[in-house]
Amino acid sequence: MIERVRLVLCDIDGTLVPDHQPPTEHTKQIIERLHRQGVYFGIASGRSIEQQLIKQAAAWGFDFDFEILIGMNGSELYDGLHHQRHDYYKLKREWIKEIMDMMVPFDLNPFIYHHDRMLCLRMDASTERSSRRNHTAARVASDPSELYAEDNAKIMFRIPEEKMPIVEAYVAKHPSSHYKAFKTQTTMLEFTDRRVSKAVALREFCRINAIDLQEVLSFGDMTNDNEMLMASGWGVCLINGGEDTKAIADEITEKSNEEDGFADYMEKKVMSRFGW
Repeated sequence: MIERVRLVLCDIDGTLVPDHQPPTEHTKQIIERLHRQGVYFGIASGRSIEQQLIKQAAAWGFDFDFEILIGMNGSELYDGLHHQRHDYYKLKREWIKEIMDMMVPFDLNPFIYHHDRMLCLRMDASTERSSRRNHTAARVASDPSELYAEDNAKIMFRIPEEKMPIVEAYVAKHPSSHYKAFKTQTTMLEFTDRRVSKAVALREFCRINAIDLQEVLSFGDMTNDNEMLMASGWGVCLINGGEDTKAIADEITEKSNEEDGFADYMEKKVMSRFGW
């Protein structure tokens, strides 16, 4: 464990909250205690800052804003200390088309965040659930080319869990020097610019605000969290996380996200140690 904690940074789904639920009261109490101690807190997600993350603290019932928001898996950063937005490394439109063409054999339903909506090829049950859960309206593209009409932070594909290994192996056989793919859920594969990661935005926030990365405690559960955990002074994987994320983490929680694993770890390993 690190000797000093100035920032606690958490992935959301599968890490900070029970699946598709708000934080528990215990988790909220932990975050409030950090705030009172002057320890910065932030969330790092594949979601959009404008559409979702900027509203998240208030939606969860906090009367203060989080100091750092990392969106779109690291291509977006909101520095709450300076109230400034930063963007990094968008997928070029021709790369999005190339990705869509590559994935045609699987007959999937790709979607992007387009301005204030989810833009997809067709409306299906999973898209409707995602739209309701994320409070973001969904719209069917008038033509597939609409998905690659502009550069975008990412393109996403929902994939049945049992088919994910087949799709991952297929994508691995079609590497690109421009973009990469990774799981953000057991049923979600996302493509971004190769340079994008939550660690990129984390490093920039710490550079701007003179925070030593060794003073960062981060939590995650999936491949898209790996670089963030490795860049931090101490990286923790939830016990429900992927095997690759567990392998690179400094420690693994005793409890899952469904059992308040974040709050349990913070209470036992951090709050008690520092007298918070």
